[in-house]
Amino acid sequence: MSLQDWLWLVTGALRAHRLRSALTALGIAVGIAAVVLLTAIGAGIERYVLNEFTQFGTHLISIAPGKTSTIGLSMGVFGTVRPLSLDDSEALRRLPQIVGVAPVIRGNARVEAGQRNRRTEVLGVGPDTSAVWGIDVAAGHSLPRDDPRAARPFAILGAELRQELFGSASPLGQIVRIGQNRFRVIGIMAPKGQVLGFDMDNAIYIPAARALELFNREGLMEVDVRYEAAASTARITQAIRRLLMERHGREDFTITTQDQMLDVLGNILGVLTGAVAALGSISLLVGGVGILTIMTIAVTERTQEIGLLRAIGTGRRQLLLLFLGESVLLASIGGLAGLGLGIGLAWLLELLAPALPVRISAFYTLLALALSALIGLLAGVLPARRAARLDPIEALRAE
Repeated sequence: MSLQDWLWLVTGALRAHRLRSALTALGIAVGIAAVVLLTAIGAGIERYVLNEFTQFGTHLISIAPGKTSTIGLSMGVFGTVRPLSLDDSEALRRLPQIVGVAPVIRGNARVEAGQRNRRTEVLGVGPDTSAVWGIDVAAGHSLPRDDPRAARPFAILGAELRQELFGSASPLGQIVRIGQNRFRVIGIMAPKGQVLGFDMDNAIYIPAARALELFNREGLMEVDVRYEAAASTARITQAIRRLLMERHGREDFTITTQDQMLDVLGNILGVLTGAVAALGSISLLVGGVGILTIMTIAVTERTQEIGLLRAIGTGRRQLLLLFLGESVLLASIGGLAGLGLGIGLAWLLELLAPALPVRISAFYTLLALALSALIGLLAGVLPARRAARLDPIEALRAE
């Protein structure tokens, strides 16, 4: 049997039962479309989260009080370790290749300005915060480099908080009250938006020493360190660990590099995307069962045709390839149709819901197409083997 004859017979069998072939291919198409669409959403969410996480920039190291145990809990939660202090953050700032250090205290309080007030996030930070977090001061000045333990009561407003407290008026030089404490506004942060669910624009930034007094805390919640791009992350981490162990006497702190954070996030989101793809693949399996059913019926219906082909010299191997070709072609047509449908739905979803991140994953798209062809091949094996094993004389006698 020539290749031309083989192609004519394979396509002719599908053309002879157009509706049945279309409905069978539709099962595969729905599965492919589900995989493409769901993985596009999963990959989009993964990129969105990673982009959100890196809004503070790169080359960051976070230091938290308490040594993380094997079960993932920081002993600092129970107050059994020495807290991180402002002196610790100042010592870290003097290490070589350090761009800036940001001590962090976070709390929630009512902020008042004249007759207006708003309960919002209060961040106790240091003078290097803009450089460490990559947040620009749009107007005014950053916090001055005062004595860390006796910082003046200055404040910087987030862009949204400034609008809510002062409207169109300039807040620079004005007084705001946080609890019973008065702070003079010296700057306005540039709009930053939300970072991992935290609204950076709806916050007020005050010196860390003042925040410690305000929230009656003994130590910092964390210290963020930015280092030079050319510096080695491992060497910087070793220098930080050595310095803090000298000051604390033991390793009662946890150092987390941004690479570690991104690896953990990437692994979690990758597993999520894979799980979503697996859910979509269930439809592919259903489509495979449909092809198996249709090909089994086709062998029964075309018993005389099989007998005739065997009688004119068609070998069992050729007959096997004939039915396998029909099955794979059917699955491939459904796969290509599903690919177009999935990409179209992803594009439509992105158009209707711009806030929902959608990103077509080439890996999962090609994997779904390959899987559809494989399903067609596997689903056609049993019917094709049955057709190839038919006795030609008995097949010709079949009605």
